[in-house]
Amino acid sequence: MEGGDEQVMSEVHLGCPPHSSAPHISLFTFTAPPTAALNQCDIGHHACVEDASRKLNFDKDGDLVLSRRRRNHNKRCLNYRVTIQHNITSSLPLVGLQVWKAALVLVDFVLHKSFMSSDFVDMIAVELGAGTGLLGILLARVLRAIFVTDTGTEVLDNCAINVQINAGALKYCESSVLVRELDWKESWPPKIGASDVEAQQRNSSKYSWSASEVDEAEGASLLFAADVIYSDELTDVFFNIVEKLMSHGSEKVLYLALEKRYNFTLDDLDIVANGYQHFRSYFKDEQEYASLNGTFQPCFVGERINLDQIPQYIKEYERGKDLELWKICYRKTPHSKSVL
Repeated sequence: MEGGDEQVMSEVHLGCPPHSSAPHISLFTFTAPPTAALNQCDIGHHACVEDASRKLNFDKDGDLVLSRRRRNHNKRCLNYRVTIQHNITSSLPLVGLQVWKAALVLVDFVLHKSFMSSDFVDMIAVELGAGTGLLGILLARVLRAIFVTDTGTEVLDNCAINVQINAGALKYCESSVLVRELDWKESWPPKIGASDVEAQQRNSSKYSWSASEVDEAEGASLLFAADVIYSDELTDVFFNIVEKLMSHGSEKVLYLALEKRYNFTLDDLDIVANGYQHFRSYFKDEQEYASLNGTFQPCFVGERINLDQIPQYIKEYERGKDLELWKICYRKTPHSKSVL
């Protein structure tokens, strides 16, 4: 993708010091609802907190003194903080050094899932275009393992730093978060091992895959991606790698968040969302899929998730009407369905 030296900035960073080219540290906070802590008893290995100090008290006449019930049934909400190193601005090829709104929407979704269900517990996942690693870091608290993937040493190094600095506070096993290079323009499976001369020349061999890791990634049940839809070229290579991943190993579900960005184009002589229609052309909805009948071919099937039903746990951004969240699967056989 062409990038040059043009600098772009995520709206998430509008409150950060302007004109700074150095890495910046931002804190993203969220609160686990008491009901979630009670039902799961562990989000990030923090136990549900009961008030064990309450005792029966009697007045001088021997009557029981009833204390007023405390809010949240004497369960305290659990507060968390994620520390993310990022750039405030970047060139287009290095947008993975920033945090984008679509990533925070996807974070809200996975937090809600982890609070209200056990759907993601002990599963294996692959995140495509992970950027700063924020999503993978939060998923690591419930998953068995997650491959946090992107391309370019600078982006991968920054992601690895974020994985390291949050492991203690969020109490996940750092070894369960594998930062790996995955270039969508190359084939799947990726090249194996650090003996790859090209990888060594890029100084990125430490993010190479082992044969066992490729097998583990192909056995993943979950794929995640955020803010990877903003050009037709990128959309093409993205769905190419997703199709390869979904065609190997176990059945997989992709959760994808995006932000529609509008610009005036001479081709359309109108204000359009760059790349959005091309993105939508890659999959059918359930109704379109059901109407295929005898003309079936393997295809992507997508369902838009209603964001009104997903609480906003991360407070450091503003949701807008241009953010969308999709659940996409790859149907290899007629009328197969995803279970997640």
